[in-house]
Amino acid sequence: MRYLLPTLVFAVFAFSLASCEEENADVTSSVNKDGSVETAVQITHVDSTHDLLITTHKVWVRNSEYKTVQYHDTIPALGSAWQTAENEDGDEKQVNVKKEYEIYITVK
Repeated sequence: MRYLLPTLVFAVFAFSLASCEEENADVTSSVNKDGSVETAVQITHVDSTHDLLITTHKVWVRNSEYKTVQYHDTIPALGSAWQTAENEDGDEKQVNVKKEYEIYITVK
């Protein structure tokens, strides 16, 4: 369950990138480690009222990791919602799932 949230967040992020009509030349599958900043964002559930937002920045200089900076912020949980789930046999039932934050990144 602990790894479900980051996986879902990544899936939503990947789906939103894939659904763009135009091909974005800025999207890359590898990091230029000669001189760049790599950023990762992760949200995990702490308890029923709090989530933890972890932002990690890796600074790459001349193909080596110069520094890693990590920020931890406690944010309010969004609660839960009822959704219809279907198993492999096609049986449906109502399940209570935690709501997830959507992550949008703006780079200027």
